[in-house]
Amino acid sequence: MNHTAEMRDSLGRRFPYLRLSLTDLCNFKCSYCLPDGYKRGACHDVLQLDELIRLVSAFVALGVWKIRLTGGEPTLRPDFISIAESIATIPGVKRLAFTTNGYRLPERAQAYFDAGLRAINISIDSLKAKQFKLITGHDRFHEVMLGVAACLEAGFQTIKINTVLLKGLNDDELDAFIDFVADKPISLRFIELMRTLDNQQYFETHHLRGGVVEETLLARGWSMAPRPVGAGPAVEFTHPNSRGSIGLITPYARDFCQTCNRLRVSATGDLHLCLFGDGGYSLKPWLQHDEQQPILRQKIIEQLAFKKSAHALHDNNSGVREHLASIGG
Repeated sequence: MNHTAEMRDSLGRRFPYLRLSLTDLCNFKCSYCLPDGYKRGACHDVLQLDELIRLVSAFVALGVWKIRLTGGEPTLRPDFISIAESIATIPGVKRLAFTTNGYRLPERAQAYFDAGLRAINISIDSLKAKQFKLITGHDRFHEVMLGVAACLEAGFQTIKINTVLLKGLNDDELDAFIDFVADKPISLRFIELMRTLDNQQYFETHHLRGGVVEETLLARGWSMAPRPVGAGPAVEFTHPNSRGSIGLITPYARDFCQTCNRLRVSATGDLHLCLFGDGGYSLKPWLQHDEQQPILRQKIIEQLAFKKSAHALHDNNSGVREHLASIGG
């Protein structure tokens, strides 16, 4: 039975999109997220394959059709391929995507595609090898770029590059990024830096408002594109002379939350109604047996009543979000 009509919050927003974290483990040390690296032991008792299948099945029964596997770095799970293969075959899953830092992507891209993954987001915060290393803590720029080429060759339907806007670190590369997608069927999305509990000074130093990118795009003849069904929060821009597109994610923009269409579940099974909410609701007790599907669906629906109209980032309140690796951004 499909309960799509019930998957609405008090403001009438619908939620066809689930971001599912598989781990908070990450092997990069990005300066805006995990500058000191991952602290082992932070995430215990992650959901196992049978629990993940029950979880996704419940959300699909409630109208979700787009699933994104996130982390940390989701591909660090040794059973990542098995998870992808299993979720891809759940009836009702129309789009299976994942976000990655590109680790070992050149040799794994085809296996990911063969597992049923059709959309990929790759984090690339600089097109300069030296600056890439400075931001991520790893000298893997050329590996990641080869990974982009491998994804194009493998046949991914959607390839997106995520670039966090960082004043003083990569804002001088705006034109280079725009030119990079000119001959590639890729969407590059600039993401405005978000304040979390552990990056306050960093935020003050490196935050760059997204409007700077929009002004640059408009000045170069780009125009805003219509928002496709099931799309994320990015405002997309296109240009007649560019094969690729540019997206802009600006969480500090007015009315950003009005188009919210996703829910999040942590690696341990906590439902988060907002990336910057005050806490999660554990679904794990209702993931132990197939017979629990009705109550699991009911618990999900009940929680939607508590979804707020907007985050509180404008009030310097990032909720309980210590860093973005803890829930996949």
